[in-house]
Formats: sequence, structure tokens, C-alpha cells
Amino acid sequence: MPLSEGPSTTPDGRYIIVRKRLWRAANPDLPEEKRQALVDQLMDARRAVRDAKGDDAALRKARARVQAAKEGLGERGPVWWDDGAPDYNRYLVKNTPYAEWWEQDCSS
Repeated sequence: MPLSEGPSTTPDGRYIIVRKRLWRAANPDLPEEKRQALVDQLMDARRAVRDAKGDDAALRKARARVQAAKEGLGERGPVWWDDGAPDYNRYLVKNTPYAEWWEQDCSS
């Protein structure tokens, strides 16, 4: 897949696939304004992690901000879907119910 297309997404939209591993996608039901505010917070927090060189307290605080933003986006914490399906975040695709789809449609 060309780099400009971005990562593959599972048919149900719950995960993106990076290096054959599932990563939970952001909640698609978030209003755009809220989603963008959380993405901005996440980017600020990631910069704070990068800039916390040698300052353990600042690093912990920055990592907590990353966690909070990712939870707000639905990428961590409780799942954003409500059908009772389990969370396969960070699993290799081949070890999930998405394996057959991946092999048929995306693994080239």
C-alpha cells in the first residue's frame, strides 16, 4: 500500500494495522471539534514527553497527559463500541478474528 494512503483499517473500523499489529482506532462518533481538541492535546503531550529529558516528574506528568488524551479519543481505556466484542488492541492480526480478512485482502 502506498505510504500516502495511511494504515489499513479493519472492516469494522475498530483498529488500524501497523506492522501487522492491531491498534485501536479513535472513536468515529466523536464530534470533529472534540476529536481535534484531543488530537491537539495529544500532540502537545507527546512534545512534553520528548522535552522532559532527565526530569522524571515532568516525564510522568507528560505521559499521564498522553494517556488521558488517548483515553479521550477511545484509543485506550474502555472500548468505544457497545456490542460486547473483545478488545484486540496490540494483538498481531494473525492471532485475532481478523486473520482471514487480513490474509485475503491486505497481507501483500
